[in-house]
Amino acid sequence: MALLTCHFFSEALGVSTAATVLLPESARGQIGMGGADVEGPPPVLYLLHGLSDDETIWTRRTSIERYVAERGIAVVMPRGGRSMYADEVHGGGYWTFLSQELPRAVQQFFRVSDRREDTFVAGLSMGGYGAFKWALREPWRFAAAASLSGALVVGGERARFVRDELVPHVWGGADPAGTDDDLLALLDRADPATLPALYATCGAQDELLDTQHAFVERAAARGVDVEAHVHPGDHDWAFWDEHIVNVLDWLPLRR
Repeated sequence: MALLTCHFFSEALGVSTAATVLLPESARGQIGMGGADVEGPPPVLYLLHGLSDDETIWTRRTSIERYVAERGIAVVMPRGGRSMYADEVHGGGYWTFLSQELPRAVQQFFRVSDRREDTFVAGLSMGGYGAFKWALREPWRFAAAASLSGALVVGGERARFVRDELVPHVWGGADPAGTDDDLLALLDRADPATLPALYATCGAQDELLDTQHAFVERAAARGVDVEAHVHPGDHDWAFWDEHIVNVLDWLPLRR
């Protein structure tokens, strides 16, 4: 795999930002690591980080580069701040950056597929929420979306601590319940026939597990299929390093 750090300017954020990018290559001469021959532009996975991290964290804390090498898939890991991948009331336009600027920049800078069947999104914690929000708001863009330990409920009393203590700059004290930042409301408005495949996994000891349960229950009530899993584990990198492999195995990659 080729590993790149891409710095570029964002109009939505008003500052330069960055993304870490993995691109497939045939590298059969490497000891202990192979590559995949990809005909044409490779499929692409947008992989989102959590609340306390940045665009480097997936390559620092997991073996994502090794996992995707044999699959021939590009990975784009953008910088998302502490934004909940939303247009912040007191901050940057991270939703606009993620959903509009980033895909354009990826197509401009890199030779990757722009076909829906070759495009996927996943993330952990805040990034799991961001991945599902992007998939539900723009289902035409993705073939599949996955959440690992996602913070999948941001509206109502159960999410007050997140809004008031962890990310008060995002919604400015308002409750996003019922808005396009509320995954449960997005499920209520979704056409199940148009949605990408959805996958959710969480640790049995993770305090965010109840938000996954709430999302899956609402999805079932709306006729939306979600492949959901609960495994032993907590909200940590041991769990995410193990289970990102399951996500990659689940992706509907064209062979």
